[in-house]
Amino acid sequence: MTVAAALLANARDFLLEDNLPKIACCLDELDDESIWWRANPESNSIGNLMLHLDGSTRMWVLGVAGNRPIVRDRAAEFSEQGPIAKSVLLARLRSTLAEVADALGTFDESVLLERRQSPKKEVTALWAILHAVEHFAMHTGQIIVLTKIRTCSALRLSR
Repeated sequence: MTVAAALLANARDFLLEDNLPKIACCLDELDDESIWWRANPESNSIGNLMLHLDGSTRMWVLGVAGNRPIVRDRAAEFSEQGPIAKSVLLARLRSTLAEVADALGTFDESVLLERRQSPKKEVTALWAILHAVEHFAMHTGQIIVLTKIRTCSALRLSR
């Protein structure tokens, strides 16, 4: 296996096998109302973070790295106040991650260092993939903290 192939496989694993189960575990501990709770008006709810992870991961992996046209309304990810059921949010995120996993599984390693235009700046396809994984992990951590705040309990995260 090449380093590039290992990196793509590891990116898939971090998203699907590490972070997604942690989010699912958090959702198991919360009701639908808690998913949309905000600590204050400037904060995001777990629902917002899930919508954002869906849009962001789709944009960075499929759009920027994969060079596919992606339509995204980033502002709507944060302005939504629900109620969208946690089961719907999780199904949507799982669907996106399945598409991302397929894309990473068939990604042409020879284009990892090609430059791509992102909404902010020009980056390599590799940078876009690494950013998606890092960004997903950061927001997974926020979901974990919000879940601990709402449940006042320790979580037993799978893995």
